[in-house]
Order: sequence, then C-alpha cells, then structure tokens
Amino acid sequence: MGWCDDPSSKSYNKLIRFPFNFHAEKLYKSENIYDIIFVLDYNFKPIRKNKGSAIFIHIAKKNYSSTAGCIAVKKNDIKKIAKLISNKSIVNIS
Repeated sequence: MGWCDDPSSKSYNKLIRFPFNFHAEKLYKSENIYDIIFVLDYNFKPIRKNKGSAIFIHIAKKNYSSTAGCIAVKKNDIKKIAKLISNKSIVNIS
C-alpha cells in the first residue's frame, strides 16, 4: 500500500497499491512509523494538485526527527488517540 504524492497522477492524494507508475510514499517503513496512521481530511473535496498530500498523524521516530508535513506522536499517545476518535472527529491544528 502507498499514498500517491505525484500531482501528475489521477491518483494524487489517494491510497494506492504497488506496483504503481507514479511517485508514491510506501506506507510500510522499517522504523514502523506507519504501523498506525490517521489520514487527515486535507485537500480531498476537491483534490487540488500541488496543494499537499499524505498528511497523516503517525508514530514518531525515536529521535523525533521532523516530518514532511505530518504530525508525529509517541506510539502510546497514538494508541490513546485511537480510542478517542471516530470518523466524525475534527482535528484542529493551530
């Protein structure tokens, strides 16, 4: 599984399966940062090319290195979040 971040693809900002002919981020990493992810409802309705894709809440790396636009939290914290949210939850980033 992956997430297309290539604006030249019709699948831009969507979940895809590999093999894939355009650039996409693999949703499996050796660091296990994507073991649990929440896809934020950003740039979906409508999808606008070059306005951002693959914006997730996911598990932080051990050194808390920066992300490319996502929100990264401790694994224990993401488990707590998972118990509290639903598909109707609103994430307010300020």
